[in-house]
Order: sequence, then C-alpha cells, then structure tokens
Amino acid sequence: MPSTSTSSSAQAARRHLADQLREIREDAGLTGRKLAELAGWHGVAKVSKIEHASRPISAEDLRTWCRVCGVPEQRAQELLAEQRAVAGMWVTYKQLNRGGLKKAQESVRAQYERVTLMRVYATKVIPGLLQTRAYTTAALEAVRAEQGVEVDDVAEAVAERMDRQSVLKRPGARFVFLLEEYVLWQRTTDPATHAGQLRHLLEVMGLPSVLLGIVALTADRTAGGQGVWPEEEFTVTDTEQVNVELVSGYLTITQPNEIAMYVQAWDRLRALAVSGDQARRVILRAIEALDNG
Repeated sequence: MPSTSTSSSAQAARRHLADQLREIREDAGLTGRKLAELAGWHGVAKVSKIEHASRPISAEDLRTWCRVCGVPEQRAQELLAEQRAVAGMWVTYKQLNRGGLKKAQESVRAQYERVTLMRVYATKVIPGLLQTRAYTTAALEAVRAEQGVEVDDVAEAVAERMDRQSVLKRPGARFVFLLEEYVLWQRTTDPATHAGQLRHLLEVMGLPSVLLGIVALTADRTAGGQGVWPEEEFTVTDTEQVNVELVSGYLTITQPNEIAMYVQAWDRLRALAVSGDQARRVILRAIEALDNG
C-alpha cells in the first residue's frame, strides 16, 4: 500500500533541492560559515539545516543563496521554480483554509480545468465532482466546524464546487471514479440528503465523460492469491501528480516512481470494481435500504 506519510514524497523533494544547494556552495568554494556570513545570517546552523533538508528554504533565502554563490540568473529561476513546487507539496488544512473555504476550493480549480484523465478513488465520502448541492453543504459545514475555520463562506464555497462540476462536460476530458461500496452506506448526512445523493450518482453515470466503478462489499479481494487492500483516498491527475487527503493536510505527489505506485494501486482496485448496470444495482440496493429505514 502507498504510504500515508508526508515524508516520502515531500522529504525526497526537499532532499533533492538541498543536495543541489550544497553542491552550489561547494562549487563556489565557500564553507557553510562563510556563506552564512556573506548572506547576513547569524551562525552556520541555518545553512546546515537547509543542506540537511531539516529546514525548508524560503524563496527569499534561496535568492540570497544564489546571489552569494554567483549562480546565473537562469539557473536561479530554475531553482526558485523547484522551491515553489517543494513548498506546495504538503499543505495543512489550517494553511489551505486560512482564507476561507471558497478560496480553498478556488485553489484547485485549474487542476480540474486542464486535466484530460482524472482517476479518483474514494473510501470515505462521495467525490466532490459527483456531489449534490445539499451533500456538499453538509460536508463543508462539517469541515468548517472540525477545522475551526473562522470565515463563514460555506455558501460561496458550495457555489464554487457546484460550478466546478461543469468540467464533467468538457470535450476531451475523462473522469473515472472508484468508490468502495461502504461509501454509499455511510450516513453522514440526513436521510433525504443521503438519498438524493445516491440518486444523483445514477444520473451522473450517464455522462459520456464519466465512468463510475464500485468495489462491492462482497468483492473477492484475494483473487490471484494476493490480497487487494483498501487504500487512502487519492486522485491521479493524468500522469503528472497524485493528491492524497489525509487527516492533517493535503499531499501533492510529483515523484514519478511514487505516482507509478498509486497507478498500480488504482489498477488493482479497478480490477475489483463493477460498473454499468452492475454498479447501478449496487446503488439501488443502498437506496432501497435507505427508503425502508
């Protein structure tokens, strides 16, 4: 199973940048102490922590590092681009929602608008692109309460997520969703909202760009002699990145070898899923159980 640790991808990226900075300092013929002196930093500890990837470097400090070491402008810009990518790999929900839930929703809009193939695996909640307005409202109200978001912009955040769903009709884009069946049964909202959400799934399945697969509770996960275990929720955007939503924050994976691990996990889970009429029957069973109380 892919690790839920933030360190695997984020730390590897920090380490790669740190190694480059150490090499730049050495090529410039500077000791860590001399670099710190020329940069106007107190002591060598800051340089050491940056080079050992125990402290992320800021954009301002990176510019200073490049200036002191005589790094050409083009190379400095490449390093700054890498620094921005590394800084954005791990974002806590406190950071993400600092400006309100609407701003957090807007921050991922571009990712959805440029994707050609999005693969979403859900184990806890209905994916945002498939949610009804009522379900999204309940979900974001829970987020605001759990995370202590001070700004009350749930209605605006809901409107943003609803508007984002227009990407499902964008020509040339494909969206494939895998849901563990128990997502259909988890009653995190009132019965009317839950039932409306399940019926909405039946409607959105008819969109040409959408494929909905469900890993049934009765699926034989031991087929082939190797157990296929549930994973954390994740989204694969083309072959460029993977996003993982953890309890404490939002992880963006860009390391090719780790993206490959998630794609392999996706393929294993996809082989277990039912779709089309079989998936509809699974959803209808959940609706019937809900209607019967």
